[in-house]
Amino acid sequence: MNQELEQETAQETSCKQDQQKDNDNRDLKHQRRHRGRRRDDSKEQVQQLGEKLAELNDKYLRTVAEYENYRKRTTLEKAELVMSGGKDILRVVLPTIDDLERALQAMTDENAREGVTMICNKLLNALAQKGLKPMEAKGEKFDEALHEAVTQIPASDDHPKGTVVDVVEKGYFLNDKVLRYAKVVVAI
Repeated sequence: MNQELEQETAQETSCKQDQQKDNDNRDLKHQRRHRGRRRDDSKEQVQQLGEKLAELNDKYLRTVAEYENYRKRTTLEKAELVMSGGKDILRVVLPTIDDLERALQAMTDENAREGVTMICNKLLNALAQKGLKPMEAKGEKFDEALHEAVTQIPASDDHPKGTVVDVVEKGYFLNDKVLRYAKVVVAI
């Protein structure tokens, strides 16, 4: 009976070993299938991470470009403010310059005229250093972007059609931008 028991035990052990081998084989097959899935999952994850990286890189580049544009724009705005910072003050001073020029034309005393001319030139030179430049209009072609027509006269041989005949109020540029439009008489 011992022998039978031993045989049964050996058979059971053999059966258990066969079942274990079958289980191991199934596990191996299962693992292989899962490895393939894991590889597919890994490939998907790598692809997703690559897409996310590309998206974040694009976002970063756009942000950097946006910042550069902002920096350039603010630099230009600051430069423009510096260039035209005295615009309001100059607009207030221009009528005084007009009065000085009219006074020069009306003066009869040469000594006084010479002194006022020196003062007027000194003032105009100081303002020219700040970017103020008088506009030459008389005899030029009428330009709406520079001139304001106050009146019109008929054209003649001396004054062809569309030219500025006379300047009522002188125009000025500030750093190549019109500060005050010239008020002119135009031949039509």
